Amino acid sequence: MPLDVLFLVLFGAALHAVWNALVKSGTDKSLDAAMVSLGGGMVGLAFLPFVPMPDPAAWPFVLTSAVLQFAYFQLVAAAYRAGDIGLVYPLMRGAAPLLVATTSGVVLGEHLTPGAMAGVLVISVGVLTLAFESRHGSRRAIAYALANAAVIATYTFVDGAGARVSGNAVSYTLWMSLLPPVLLFGWAVVRRGSRPVWTHVRRNWVRGLLGGAGSIASYGLALWAMTKAPVATVAALRETAILFALLISVFILKEKASIWRYIAGAVIAAGVLVLKLA
Repeated sequence: MPLDVLFLVLFGAALHAVWNALVKSGTDKSLDAAMVSLGGGMVGLAFLPFVPMPDPAAWPFVLTSAVLQFAYFQLVAAAYRAGDIGLVYPLMRGAAPLLVATTSGVVLGEHLTPGAMAGVLVISVGVLTLAFESRHGSRRAIAYALANAAVIATYTFVDGAGARVSGNAVSYTLWMSLLPPVLLFGWAVVRRGSRPVWTHVRRNWVRGLLGGAGSIASYGLALWAMTKAPVATVAALRETAILFALLISVFILKEKASIWRYIAGAVIAAGVLVLKLA
């Protein structure tokens, strides 16, 4: 992987950790996640006039991705209601790149070198190590987390292929960001009514805009990288977001970290090094 691609993916991973921290510090996880999606859509809408239209072949990917993103956010909320985030998040983010790496040869015809596969495995092991920290897990939470890992792997393939056929990864990312907030807020209004949803939007629009900007920038960098490097490699490298989340939790949020977090951080860093050397 070229050094510039590696550093941009790592920067995107840091942005991913930041917007997740914004969601986790909010009062309503489902609506806060929808707010981030809405913020990303607003940022995307603002920049659409400055990018070319995607190739028509990309539109099926855009629509499919919107449905998968809706499923992703719903499963995130369900998993966090059923279990501890220390178990759920590592399982979701750690299992997904393993699924991508083991199936990318069949789905995309991409075959990783032994060194790249080793790097993917090391990063995934590091992420999954964080699950050992959790003491409050349940079979339902694990089931939701693993189901969402499958969703993450699926939209990684869909968006990786869509960005390539679109002819412009930035344009694809901006258009792809528009439909998910419509689905998420439509579902929220059906379930809760318009008044509580609007009240939450009015009180948290700054959080949503900032988180959305970080979200779309993070994913846009990943999709651009997927046009320059194998999808499975980028997907694994993107999970270093958990390493940045560890740094945020310890040095900014002043949370106590167990030995498992430090072990996981070291393993993830080693996986990044293996990927670069590969």
